[in-house]
Amino acid sequence: MKELLETIVSELVENKDAVEVVVDGPNAEGIVVYHLHVAPDDMGRVIGKQGRIAKAIRVVMRAGASRVDQKIMVEID
Repeated sequence: MKELLETIVSELVENKDAVEVVVDGPNAEGIVVYHLHVAPDDMGRVIGKQGRIAKAIRVVMRAGASRVDQKIMVEID
């Protein structure tokens, strides 16, 4: 799942070296949290107008996680 998120985001940003994903273990509800860090200049590209790209990234990640019976959450930091 981490590789999927990195692949999606690296195609959106200009500074591919600044893309970093930190994974937290499952919390009390069993949700795995993925923290996405990008360069400040690329933040707008990842979020998109009115958050549409961020929502789409979250939808794709949730769909992929459901195939492996996981619950996930993506936070863009």
